Amino acid sequence: MKLKGAEILLKALAEEGVDTIFGYPGGVVLDIYDEIYKTQFKHILVRHEQAAAHAADGYARASGNVGVCLVTSGPGATNTVTGIVTAYMDSIPIVVFTGQVPTALIGSDAFQEADITGITRPCTKHNFIVRKVEDLARTVKEALFIARSGRPGPVLVDLPKDVSQAETEYQESGPLKSAYHDPIYIPNLEALNETLQMIKQAKKPVIMVGGGVILGKASDELRKFVDKVQIPVTHTLMGIGAFPGTDSLSLGMPGMHGTYYANMAITHCDLLLTIGARFDDRVTGKLDEFAPNAKIIHIDIDAASINKNVLVDLPIISDSRSALQQLNKMLHQNHFTIPEDDRRKWLEQIRQWKEYAPLSYHREGEKIKPQYVIEMLYKLTKGDAIITTEVGQNQMWAAQFYLFNQPNTFLSSGGLGTMGYGFPAAIGAQVARPDKTVIDIAGDGSIQMNIQELATVVNYNIPVKVAILNNGFLGMVRQWQEIFYGERYSHTNISQIPDFVRLAEAYGAVGLRATKPEEVIPLIEEALNIPGPVVMDFAVDPQEGVYPMVKPGSPISDMDLGK
Repeated sequence: MKLKGAEILLKALAEEGVDTIFGYPGGVVLDIYDEIYKTQFKHILVRHEQAAAHAADGYARASGNVGVCLVTSGPGATNTVTGIVTAYMDSIPIVVFTGQVPTALIGSDAFQEADITGITRPCTKHNFIVRKVEDLARTVKEALFIARSGRPGPVLVDLPKDVSQAETEYQESGPLKSAYHDPIYIPNLEALNETLQMIKQAKKPVIMVGGGVILGKASDELRKFVDKVQIPVTHTLMGIGAFPGTDSLSLGMPGMHGTYYANMAITHCDLLLTIGARFDDRVTGKLDEFAPNAKIIHIDIDAASINKNVLVDLPIISDSRSALQQLNKMLHQNHFTIPEDDRRKWLEQIRQWKEYAPLSYHREGEKIKPQYVIEMLYKLTKGDAIITTEVGQNQMWAAQFYLFNQPNTFLSSGGLGTMGYGFPAAIGAQVARPDKTVIDIAGDGSIQMNIQELATVVNYNIPVKVAILNNGFLGMVRQWQEIFYGERYSHTNISQIPDFVRLAEAYGAVGLRATKPEEVIPLIEEALNIPGPVVMDFAVDPQEGVYPMVKPGSPISDMDLGK
């Protein structure tokens, strides 16, 4: 049976289990869009190509599957680059299909030509340009395989127009299995035995987990392990939800805006077991004073991440799930017992740190506190929502004050820090999980980066709720100007902003506003009861900062706890 390249693309995607594409059409992908028109393939038309990449990313994070987007050549392709780098920094499996000018015109500076494979080579796991239709099906399957295997990440496939139009015989083959196999990351058993011995000898151990635990679908195994060894757990921004935030052993997030007790625990621990985290600079602070008294064990699927930023005592190359499964098996077989007296003293010390400096803020006054908005979102959703964020103060307050008990429920741009990520990511998450409440916690600056996607949520009646913490500033930049630049607020005042309520209504969504603390709860309740998309505009205190805060270059034990 002869099929056109455009047909082959959709069939190969379907065979790999892909049923949703986020995209935006253009000249060189018209043949593909014509085939989409003829099929039942689910396509979400975004209003900007950057949003297509972020929506695919949000879909991947919420579902645990590969997210897919499709755009045209030239500016369509280059508009996805920010989304690709966002996924690359956070190890998120997406495949970006870009249209390209016909093969005969490549390199001729043809209309809307861009060397997108060259542009994205540094920020993809791999990329392809398909020059023959006979190679298309296999390339699609390889791209999806590469994106989801090992340490996940983005893959780009460039599709010249003539390849989409050309015909060839096609045979259905199912998911790629024969020539490619999942890499094997079986942990070294001797190293795991040594890990258990080090845990047994430790008087003040801490576990630090990152996004690798979520990507590796290892949260259940982590909880079993912690229940047995009774070691307190801190999580990076990307590791939020890997371990229940409501558990008494949870320390919250460490680092620049981490909790006092997480930072103190890391600083004073004698053993740091790190799983699926890469020791980002926002976590470690001053490197030579990070966990200065600790033996460090690092379990990670990517050998290049081990000893990259922090030198460790025991490296273990493994995916998080395999390592934790084996550790749990060994704990059971060896009838492992913890040193109870030492552990009791250590947990009592941590309890005292929690009591001394809990996450808090000044609640009195007539202005809405942004932390209060987050707390009420948590209370009124019963902690059972998928939360996406933009980047800045809104992101940190969400990480601090919304307690996440499940993986794949906190979606945020960690490594790149992409303003404009949260709203399109929420669209992808809601499409992936229509059964869940999805809320984008945004700032009044960052929401404007991709606010055009209000048209998308209204068009498809995607019931995403947007909570804008509106302080009239680029809040985090303003906070740095206050602390480090003598309160010289150079170009961070953005109070000349649109009326978000009227803007939402102009797009056909519902807009709501709260200006007083007593209006917050009724507004959130109303928004949650509306079946479609809602924009909630909270006029919050512009003076409020994110604390604790560790100044750049300082050890994480040196924290400003706020005013």
